Order: sequence, then structure tokens, then C-alpha cells
Amino acid sequence: MSTQGSDLSRRMFIGTALATGAIAASCGKSKPAMVSQPKSSNASITNLHKTAPDGAMIKAGLIGCGGRGRGAALNFLNSGPSLRITALADVFQDRVDEAVKQVTDKSKGGQDTPPENQFVGFDAYKKVIDSGVDVLLIATPPHFRPEHFAAAVAANKHVFMEKPVAVDPVGAKSIIESAGQARTKNLTVVTGTQRHHQDKYVETLKQVANGAIGDIVAARCYWNQNQLWYRERQPGWSDMEWMIRDWVNWTWLSGDHIVEQHVHNIDVINWFTGKLPVKAVGFGGRARRVTGDQFDYFSIDFEYEDGMHTHSMCRQVNGCANNVSEFIVGTKGSTNCADTIYNLDGSVKWKCIEIESGQAKEPAPYEVTYLEDVRSPYDQEHVDFVTSVRTGEPLNEARLTAESTMCAIMGRISAYTGRETTWKEMMDSDLRLGPTEYAMGKMDTNPVIPVPGEDKKA
Repeated sequence: MSTQGSDLSRRMFIGTALATGAIAASCGKSKPAMVSQPKSSNASITNLHKTAPDGAMIKAGLIGCGGRGRGAALNFLNSGPSLRITALADVFQDRVDEAVKQVTDKSKGGQDTPPENQFVGFDAYKKVIDSGVDVLLIATPPHFRPEHFAAAVAANKHVFMEKPVAVDPVGAKSIIESAGQARTKNLTVVTGTQRHHQDKYVETLKQVANGAIGDIVAARCYWNQNQLWYRERQPGWSDMEWMIRDWVNWTWLSGDHIVEQHVHNIDVINWFTGKLPVKAVGFGGRARRVTGDQFDYFSIDFEYEDGMHTHSMCRQVNGCANNVSEFIVGTKGSTNCADTIYNLDGSVKWKCIEIESGQAKEPAPYEVTYLEDVRSPYDQEHVDFVTSVRTGEPLNEARLTAESTMCAIMGRISAYTGRETTWKEMMDSDLRLGPTEYAMGKMDTNPVIPVPGEDKKA
């Protein structure tokens, strides 16, 4: 991969970004068809196919049986017919037991994952890979995903993998390498950036790609919310067990929340603009977090080779103003990326509206695209995943998500150090967080909170 963001041409990036549309067509989604509307409405409607096509049974193995892993398994099972979860893996027995109860008992046909396919331990993922599955659902803490993805690709398995895909530059570069290998093997890889499968985002991207807001000149994105969950240490837990059960609060496991969560918004900006920043300057701090070693808030200025800037902001603190959104400004207008195009004067130019089948379409003084009976994007990404596997239509999101992950890592490192950090530095970096060998034993659990700058008098 190039070390310069400009090497990602807009044409190439938008073409890849709209790959979901090609998959959608193979799912049976029709092209937008004009419907009879009052002249003031100027509306079109897209009919959505909601289920992956039938075919031979697809056997899936779930690696990581926590809340998101169990959710992903249910999304997979909901995406179409002839799908089964046949193997489970986690480092904790109770998580596997929860998956057996929640996932297999609710699946279609009352399927059961046999005890001999329920694996526990740090090497459990290898046993799932070797259990005869066709696809893997990887939802372990992000630190482990590069290793698990590399093993999956080596074994020629299609992969659904949650975001972010890494926590450090070494991990992100590993994902990029494995993504290339997966592409040469025609393996499907979907990476949990569900906005790429959220029809309103896709329809908005089409508007932007067709010039609705002109040339993009600036962007901003946010994930400001209340405090996320944490785990108090319990008697009998080793250092490693506590850290993994509390993983969203430890940088080596999650990447900090700018990487683990805010990557969604950063990814949308990359997706819509078709380019990557070449450097970042940021700051952040810790004020309220009660476990782990992470910051509570970040503010990052991403700069691009052409001089464009994106302001990125994220925070996890109770009692503050919340905002989860993206916004892009162009020479002819702007967009919230999610469903609306605005004129330069702030008036609405176009809007995407979800309706139920047969629902009346209200007149509007702007162009409208209606979407009927839209599925949850968490289900839709699995519809697209299974459809790609069954039809052989190419779908590989791993590199794009690795690049967005690397952007978030670049911002985190700038905030931690106070320095300007560059894309080239990230691509040249040998930084790897966390241990190289894993066991339920002693770890350094005394948090060392980064302090930017130097302790010197002027």
C-alpha cells in the first residue's frame, strides 16, 4: 500500500465503496424506479430485497462469544435460509455457554451446536477453523483480530469480522496483507462497518458521487456519548481475565474508543471523500473513566495532501452534549451522509426516507428517494455477506476498514503524544501493543495514562 493518501484516487475509492450496490443487485434489489408523485415531490423509490438467496447449507463458526459476537451470530442466522452455527470459541466457558443458550436455541430449525464443537481457550479459534466450517464470524477483542483473520484466510475461510480490525500499526498492516491474500483467493470479507450496508447511507453516497455537493472541501465527524460499560474486578479473576472481561477500557485490547468506536465515523468520511489523511494533530484527556488506561475524549484535526481538513471528535462522559454523526461540505452544497443533501443556503435539496410497503408518500418541495421496508444494517451486512459467498460476487472490505482503523490509530497517537503524526510514520511503524504470548495469569494492570508534551519549563 502507498504511504500517501493521495494515491487512493477518488474514482477507485468510490467504485469500491459502491460495491455494496453490486451485491445488493445480486440479492434482488432493483434499480431505483420512478413512481407517480406530485410534481413538488420529485421522488423515486428503491425496492429492497431483504434475504440472501438460498443454496447449500453454510456452516459458520463463531469466534468470540460476547455480546457483539452473539449479536453477529443472530444477524447471520437472520440473513437467509440454510445457515447454521456449528462451532463456538471463546476464552471463557461462561461466554460459550451463553452463546449456546442465546444463539443456537433461537436459530431456525432448533439447531444445536454439539459439545465437541464448543471450544475454550486462547487457541480455541484454531479448533473452530479446523471443525469443518465454511465461514467464520470473528468478534473477539480487536487486539486478537489480525492473528485470527490471518489464520482464517490461510485456511481459505470466508470471514465476517467486527470493526475495528486492529489496535496498532503492526496489526493494521497485517490486516492489509491478509486482505490482499483473501482477494487473490476470492474470499468474501465483511468487516462490521455497517453503514456501508445501510441503504440510506448508500443512496446518499450515490448523490455525492454524482456531484450533488460539488467538490468536497471540508468534513467533520463525531461520536460523543455517555460512559460505556466497564467491569469491576471479581474475586478469583487473574489479571488477564479481568483485562479481557473489561476489554473496552484497555488500549492494548480495544485501541481506545477513538479506534474501537469512533472508527465508524472516520470510516464514513474516508468512504465519502475517497481519500485518506496524510497527517493528524490532536489532543485528549482522561477525567471520568474508572477502569483501564484510556482517554475519555479526543479532538483530532486530520489534514489531507490537497489541504482539506476533517475535524474528528469523540467522548464517553455522562452528562455532556451527545452527538453521533458525520457532515461533509462541498462547493455546491453539503450532506449529513445519512439521508440528506443541502443547498448552499442550508435548504434541503434531496432526502432519503424509509417507509413501509403501501405507505403514502407525502409531497415535498425537494427531491425524495423512498426506501420500502428497510432491514437493520446489522442484518443487511450479513445478507450481503451470505449473498457474496453464495453467488461468488466479490466483496472484500478488509483493506478499507484497516485503512480507517489506521487513521484512528494515527489520531490516538497524536493525542497521546501531543505530536503531529503522519500516515507515512504509521505505515513505517513497528508499534505493537500487548503481549505476544497469552495465558490466564499475571499482567501489569496498573494504568499508565499517556501525558502529551514534555515536562519542561519555558
